[in-house]
Amino acid sequence: MSGALARVIGRGHADDSPLQRNMRLFFSSRLSTASTVTVLVFIVLAVGAPLIAPHDPNETDLFRRLQPPAWMAGGDWTFVLGCDALGRDIFSRIIFGARVSIFIGAFVIFVATGIGILAGLAAGYLRGWTDVVISRVVDILLGFPYLIFAIALIAMMGPGLQNILLALVYKEWVMPCRVVRGETLAAREVEYVEAARALGGSRRHIMLREILPNILSPVIVVATIRMAHVIILEASLSFLGLGIQPPTASWGSMVADGRSFMLEAWWVSTFPGFAILLLVLAINVAGQGLRDAFDPKFHD
Repeated sequence: MSGALARVIGRGHADDSPLQRNMRLFFSSRLSTASTVTVLVFIVLAVGAPLIAPHDPNETDLFRRLQPPAWMAGGDWTFVLGCDALGRDIFSRIIFGARVSIFIGAFVIFVATGIGILAGLAAGYLRGWTDVVISRVVDILLGFPYLIFAIALIAMMGPGLQNILLALVYKEWVMPCRVVRGETLAAREVEYVEAARALGGSRRHIMLREILPNILSPVIVVATIRMAHVIILEASLSFLGLGIQPPTASWGSMVADGRSFMLEAWWVSTFPGFAILLLVLAINVAGQGLRDAFDPKFHD
């Protein structure tokens, strides 16, 4: 065990649980803490958008068309990040756009991870034809590029929030499924599982009560990192016009709206693009910190 880890654990109590020690290790990193705080700030903005946003995100005023940010000539501190081609406040739209990105990311990861856990447990523990069928489906889905797969599904179903959620969940579950299957294959032969099997425990009991609690750490890490990927996919679909439809604020569509004005009004695309960058970077760094804290391989 490294000296840094020993010092971190040493500040706790001897009877701390592994979860407490891992969380202490996670928050001992300033980078992990800062990224977590950044993600929490975005969540607060998303939840409190109607109270925090200074203006109606869909309110148009052509007299404010392409108004620059407040610190530039012609800017107004009432519209601190400027306005878009329809005179809508960019700052307010970024705040409301956070609701879309975080909701879609959280919903897709929650549902896909649940499906992936169940499928991975079944494939890894039951083996046989169950493993063959699930593994072949996973291999087929992994053969398609994610964005092209989502575009094809939405092209068939049509744009809209519900169809975006379905298109992203259809393939996202394969990632946690592969992780859970691998962890289950390793866990099904350990002593506590064999003891539960010898005592007459049912397959359902062994998978959900014995194996699942002991393999959740890598699943949580993967889910955290994959959420950033889902947010980028949603923004990409909205950028292409296949995601959230106007006038609802979406970071991807906001970037697309500013393509025609990049030279004369760079702020229309730049600020929502920076919001995507900041949130995705914070989630990735937090996920990396979780991996370093919860994976024993990084404690040596």
